[in-house]
Parts: sequence; C-alpha cells; structure tokens
Amino acid sequence: MLLYLFPLFRVVSLDDANEASAKASAAKFDPIVFVDQFWNDKLLASKANAVDALELVNEIQANPGKVRQARGRQVGLSQSYFLTVTGVGRVVSVEKNSVGLAITDQSDEAEVVLESGILFGNTVRDGTGLLDVNEFQNTQDFNAISTELNRRIEANVLPTLRDIATSGTEIEFAGCAQVSDESTDLNPLRVVPFFVEAK
Repeated sequence: MLLYLFPLFRVVSLDDANEASAKASAAKFDPIVFVDQFWNDKLLASKANAVDALELVNEIQANPGKVRQARGRQVGLSQSYFLTVTGVGRVVSVEKNSVGLAITDQSDEAEVVLESGILFGNTVRDGTGLLDVNEFQNTQDFNAISTELNRRIEANVLPTLRDIATSGTEIEFAGCAQVSDESTDLNPLRVVPFFVEAK
C-alpha cells in the first residue's frame, strides 16, 4: 500500500510574498486621500445645487409636510431624509455646541442652527447624495469616509464658525441636515456645516 501525504501548507518564495503584500497595501483604501479629493472636487462644488435656506425656511413655515417630498433625499429604507442647504443668516444665539441663525429678515429666533460641537453620524456623507455605498468595496471604507469628513469639519470649519459667531454677524454657510422627526428637526433646522464665512 502506497501512502502519499500532502502538506497542509504552501511554500511561497519571499519575493512572491513581498509582491502580494505590496499589492494589498496599494489597494488599501485611504479615507484621508479620498476625502481630500472629494472635499475639493465635489463637496464644496455641491453648494451650487443646495437648497436656498430662505426658500427652505419659508417652505417649512408654510407647509413642513411637503419638505420631504419637494426637497428631501432619502437613503435606503430609512424614514429619515437629508437636505443640503446654503444661505446667509444673522447670528441670534451662540451656545456651546451650536450657533443659531435667523434666515428671514423679520425673525429674531434661530431658524437654522449650525452644529459647532463634536460631530457623529453620516449627515454630510449621505446628505449631498454624491456618494453611493455600492461604489465601495466594503462598508468599513464607506464609514471611514464619514469619520474623516466629520474630523475635517471639526478641524477646518468649526473653528472658523466659532471665531466669527458673534451676535448680529451675517454668516454665509453650506451644509447638510438630517431630518428624523419633522416636528422637532425642521424648526429650527439643524445643519452640519461644511462651509462657513463671515459676510
């Protein structure tokens, strides 16, 4: 009887192993590099397609139930929807983690609140509609984009917002909002800004 054994491992030359490792490293997703390009090429440009804040506030005051249908962007099966909004508002309140803006001339109350604290979630990633989860190899890469976008906003946008946010200052902004409950999330509209500038 002839017995032939097969080893349970495979021997690979060191050169082949190094080459395979280099290919895997080259293919690894880098969210910092991705967000650099996305920020400069697409996100800031999305201001041109954002809903005007004054129009949106007027629509919210007239009929908040129509905002989802007319302006909202829904992701997947979620009941929440997103808005990308841009405009100019007058600072009427400054809190630890937010800046309230009056959008209409006659208002002295916050109609839009710009988030200025630590950011969590996917509001900016999902809000613009510029990114599709199906274009990424795995959800971990897609989620890393949210983390990096939030970090970038916290590092580059929110310090500027805090510096310019004094009562009466007019601020130009662009950002995204997630609406989960129309009775609380539309008035005031809570926006994660990706662009702010004093007027």
